[in-house]
Amino acid sequence: MLKIRLQRIGRKNDPAFRAVLTDSKNSTKSGKFLEILGTYNPKAGLTDFKTDRMKYWIAKGAKPSDTMHNFLVHQKAIEGKKINVLPKKKPTIKRKELKAKK
Repeated sequence: MLKIRLQRIGRKNDPAFRAVLTDSKNSTKSGKFLEILGTYNPKAGLTDFKTDRMKYWIAKGAKPSDTMHNFLVHQKAIEGKKINVLPKKKPTIKRKELKAKK
């Protein structure tokens, strides 16, 4: 299955991302992708996505990752609600309970 996801590029402590179309079995760091669909620079706050190409691939059956889905909803390229991508909070365990488990 094809996925539209972010691939990290850039130096250490200077993140930049490119939106790529890739097979879901490829890892994001493998460098194997079919098409570059845009860029995102979080430090400068710049997003430059080819929304027409993304809509084309979504119509062909590609699924955007949760973060890409949220970007597309924010830019009003697709309809829908944003997806919560933050990890679920775990209840805090006190130190006494932690020692009792061991």
